[in-house]
Amino acid sequence: VQLQASGGGLVQAGGSLRLSCVASGRTFSSYIMGWFRQAPGKEREFVGGINRSSGNTRYADSVKGRFTISRDNAKNTVYLQMNKLAPEDTAVYYCAADGSRSVIVESDGTRYDYWGQGTQVTVSS
Repeated sequence: VQLQASGGGLVQAGGSLRLSCVASGRTFSSYIMGWFRQAPGKEREFVGGINRSSGNTRYADSVKGRFTISRDNAKNTVYLQMNKLAPEDTAVYYCAADGSRSVIVESDGTRYDYWGQGTQVTVSS
């Protein structure tokens, strides 16, 4: 599967952005989807993920209550709605697909098989 992330940009602190990640192929609904981010000089970190049927989501503590992940399997798309953005949210954001048979939304990026190219999010203070 190929993943294409978009929607990044420059936003002021307190603002919102919605990232989208479109997947190619017919089996999108079979993948657990995750969002990760990497800030300059820092390691990649898990932001959140959603299971195949949208019945379960998982978030990093740093984004809980501010970010929401959803998916539309009919459109092969997963979304990351980011509200109350802060400068520390500045990073390149990546979507990823877990093609295993697991039912758990993993926070370990090594569990994900496919990655998008990333989209830059910059939050100014």
